[in-house]
Amino acid sequence: MKLMVGHSGNSTAVYLVDGATARNVTAAMPEVSTDLMGLISTPDLMTTLRNGALSGASEEVAKIKPALPVAAPGKILCLGLNYIEHIKEGGYDIPDYPAIFMRTRKSIMAAGAPLVRPTCSEQLDYEAELMIVIGKGGRHISEADALDHVFGYTVFNDGSVRDYQRKTHQWTPGKNFDNTGAIGPYVVTPEDLPEGAAGLKIESRVGNEILQSSNTGNMIWSVAQTIAIMSQFTTLEPGDLIAMGTPPGVGHAKKPGPRWLKPGETVEIEIERIGICASPVVDEVEEAAQ
Repeated sequence: MKLMVGHSGNSTAVYLVDGATARNVTAAMPEVSTDLMGLISTPDLMTTLRNGALSGASEEVAKIKPALPVAAPGKILCLGLNYIEHIKEGGYDIPDYPAIFMRTRKSIMAAGAPLVRPTCSEQLDYEAELMIVIGKGGRHISEADALDHVFGYTVFNDGSVRDYQRKTHQWTPGKNFDNTGAIGPYVVTPEDLPEGAAGLKIESRVGNEILQSSNTGNMIWSVAQTIAIMSQFTTLEPGDLIAMGTPPGVGHAKKPGPRWLKPGETVEIEIERIGICASPVVDEVEEAAQ
């Protein structure tokens, strides 16, 4: 099942996507409300959606403006250094425990919204990533049970301001500039993907320029392992988001390079069978003037 949250006219709704068309789930099932939390928190609604035929006319997906799949996620947890070749290109040692950091709500935005290069830096980089939407919460989740806690998978661009990322040993500043982490537009439920969303092509590009191209099967820590590891130190809650790290090919490591994102470009992150997260790049000053 492919789901999307978006704006059409004056309303925000959950949509069930089928190719180039979508049906308004919120209009047919008002109890679902206006983001995925209704479906996440009430599994019976998901059962009804899977088993029932939605009433109402179809809409063109292209005319729906994407919104965040979860409007107010409790936690945005991110995995770093999860592809061996990316670890090598960054000059890091291969770790035996994943690098983990967090993002703030202001740092993320919906697919299609501008990716903002800040006034204080030109080193805006891209990172193609698989993202998990947690469905069932828990603490000390076993690896064997972890995939039962996944509501769905989406696409994430972990836009990073590299000079600020490297100002200290902690990555927080470079990973949390406002409007640098694009999410969506689609969330695909697990039954429509390989187990743990493994074996999917993942790519980033600007126009015809392919920046990254890899496969989610190359991740060091799988989705199940990551959920188990993260639930050791924090209680995962419904609607939490977990980003799974990026493959090689990021801009700071390009040779000759580096290759930073520039205003006027549109960066696309695509994961096979999930979709494309496209973001126009703008300068912060220009964005503020609009």
